[in-house]
Amino acid sequence: MVATVDFFTPIVDDARTWGAIAAANSASDVYAMGGRPLFALNVAAWPRGVIDFDVLGDVLEGAGEVATSGGWVVVGGHTVDGAEPMYGMSVVGEVHPDRIMTNNAGRPGDVMILTKAIGTGIISTALKRLDHAAILPGGRLHAGYEAAVALMTQLNDRASRVAQAFGVRCATDITGFGLTGHLHKLAKASGLAAVLNVNDIPYIPDTPALLAEGFVPGGTHRNLEFVEAEIDDAAGLWDANRLLLADPQTSGGLVLCVKREQLDEVVAALLAEGLTGSVIGELTDTSEAGRLVIR
Repeated sequence: MVATVDFFTPIVDDARTWGAIAAANSASDVYAMGGRPLFALNVAAWPRGVIDFDVLGDVLEGAGEVATSGGWVVVGGHTVDGAEPMYGMSVVGEVHPDRIMTNNAGRPGDVMILTKAIGTGIISTALKRLDHAAILPGGRLHAGYEAAVALMTQLNDRASRVAQAFGVRCATDITGFGLTGHLHKLAKASGLAAVLNVNDIPYIPDTPALLAEGFVPGGTHRNLEFVEAEIDDAAGLWDANRLLLADPQTSGGLVLCVKREQLDEVVAALLAEGLTGSVIGELTDTSEAGRLVIR
């Protein structure tokens, strides 16, 4: 059995979309372990008397649609009064004991594949600070917003099934700690270093320009504090890329650590599923587990 829980305040204006994102995000840990969600409980806080309960109904409907598409059942939940709205799910799933994926099973030479572009934290921060018109057709945030919502509502089920089909045993999902934070944790747990090819990392449209304008989530700086001491930047690329690499993700993709001889087949299988299959680096032996080598 695999059990997980996650919830957060709204990161988009549309209630149904927020619910869909929260549901996809809540199930992500189950998929990251190679599991299949079975059922979930809603977890919500709501400012009664401030926001109508019909809006919460929209949130739950959006979440329920994602759960149905993923094949799990929402069996109930619990709601409390809160100063601001929060929503998520506690999800229970299953995985065969011999096929569990963990973040401590990496091997030297494993190649890392990322299944979603990064930058959702930057987009959501810009959304909070800009006028709503920015996300409408023709608006400066329209392309980035549409891409971010598509990624955040996309389940990691297909990526997980591809990984299982090729016997992948080391993986992680990329969420609040950002790409570098989760790769540091994976590398340290596996007793290895992670070599990261920054020019091969996919990002959501317009995110570099938004960063340049100062749309940096508060969580980015906490993530940088977490990994700064672990960075090996002989190539001199860290400073120019650090804010994007540490961007906290919501419902991010998976990083799959695959044998080099399987690389082409795994990437082809991901692309056949309509997913991203970006080769972003590899795991290597090291005397300092958890080091992140930027190149």
